[in-house]
Amino acid sequence: MFINLLYTNKRLNSQISIRSVGLRRTVSYGDTHIPTHYNMAENDLRQSTTTDISVPDFIVEAKALDVANDDKTITFHYYDKAKQNYGYYFSIPEIYSAANSLATWSVGKGWTTDDRIREAELDHVTGLGTDTFDEVMWNHEVVKLIVGDAFLEVIMHDGILINLINISPERVRVAVKGSRIQHYEIWDGGKWKKKERKEILHSMNKRVGDQIHGTSQIDATQWVIDARNEALQTNRMIEKRGRALGIVYYKTTNEGKIEFANKQIEKAVENGQMLGLPEDTAKIEPFISKSLSERMDWIRYLENFFYQTFGVPRSIATSDGTTEVGGINGHLIFEPIYAKEQTDLEGDLWGQTATQITFNRPPSLAPQARENAEKNTGQTTIQPAEVGPQLNR
Repeated sequence: MFINLLYTNKRLNSQISIRSVGLRRTVSYGDTHIPTHYNMAENDLRQSTTTDISVPDFIVEAKALDVANDDKTITFHYYDKAKQNYGYYFSIPEIYSAANSLATWSVGKGWTTDDRIREAELDHVTGLGTDTFDEVMWNHEVVKLIVGDAFLEVIMHDGILINLINISPERVRVAVKGSRIQHYEIWDGGKWKKKERKEILHSMNKRVGDQIHGTSQIDATQWVIDARNEALQTNRMIEKRGRALGIVYYKTTNEGKIEFANKQIEKAVENGQMLGLPEDTAKIEPFISKSLSERMDWIRYLENFFYQTFGVPRSIATSDGTTEVGGINGHLIFEPIYAKEQTDLEGDLWGQTATQITFNRPPSLAPQARENAEKNTGQTTIQPAEVGPQLNR
C-alpha cells in the first residue's frame, strides 16, 4: 500500500513529502530523503506467538503419621493447632453449625443406664460449676471434632464419681512411650502438672494407623473453607464496588480537572445525589464483572462440598433449598454418622471410667421413608408424619 502526503512547510520554506511503502516510510525535506519505520504489527499469521498458560499436574503431598519415638523414650504430643482450629470454629458459620449439629444429634437426646448408683453420680456432675453431665459431654464432643482430641478431668473419691471437668487441648500434652500412653500433663499457668491415665477421660476423633492423636474434622476441609471465604470476600468487594457508577473516560488529560471530577462523582455516589457533568466531557461505562448468579453458583458449590467433607448433610444444619427427597436422604445418610459418635463416646466412658450408659438416638426416618416411597407424587417438602418417633435401637 502506498500513501503519498504532500504539504508545504512554511516555516522551513520547503516542501515535505511522505511516502509510505508497507511498513517503511520515507520523509523528504527538499532534496534530503530520511528513511524511517512504522511501529505497527504485521498482518502475518506466521508471526503469531502463544503464552504459557499450562497448569502443573496436581500432586498429593505425602504425610507421615505422628508416632512415638523408636528409641522407647517418652514422646510428648502438643496440640499447637488447637487455637487455630478454635479460630475456624468461632469465625466460620458453617463449621460452627456443622460441629454443633453433629454434637447435638449425638448426645442431645439424653442417656439411660441400668446402674442406678452411677446414674445418681452423673446427675450430680457440675463441670465448671453450673454444667450438667449432658452439657459436659456436648462440649467434649464439639472439642473432639474441632481439635481432634478432647479431655475431661475425672475426679473420683473412693470409687465414687464426683465430677467431670472439660480441659482445653492446648493446655494438655500427652506422654507416649512405645505404643502406649503413659500419662498426661496439664499446664496450670506456671508448670506442667502430671495426671495419671485414670484421672483423664481422653477421646480421639478418627485416629488413623499408629498415630498418637486424633484427626480434626477441619484438616481435610480447610482448603474448601478457605476457598469459600475468599469467594465471599471477593463477592462482598464486588458488591461494594457496585455502588460506584463505573469507569469514567474523560475527554481531557488535565489531571487537575480529572481529580476534581472524580471527587464530585465520589461525593454524589456516597450521598446518593444527582451527578451533573457538562455534555461531551466524560463517558461512564459500567464495570465488567460476572453476574451475581454466576458468583453464587461457585459459593454454593463450595458450601455443599464442605458439608459433604465434614460429614454432616446440609439438610441437618438448614432446610433452606432442601427438597423432600434430599431432606429424607440426608437424614438417612446421617444416622450411621452420629450413631458412631455415640458408640465411640459410650466406649470411652466405659473403658476409661467404668461408666456404662447408652445415649438415646434421635427419631429415625427409615421406616417412614420406606412406607411413603411410593406415595410421594406431589410433595416438595418433608411432611410432619414422616418425623414421627421411631427408634431404631
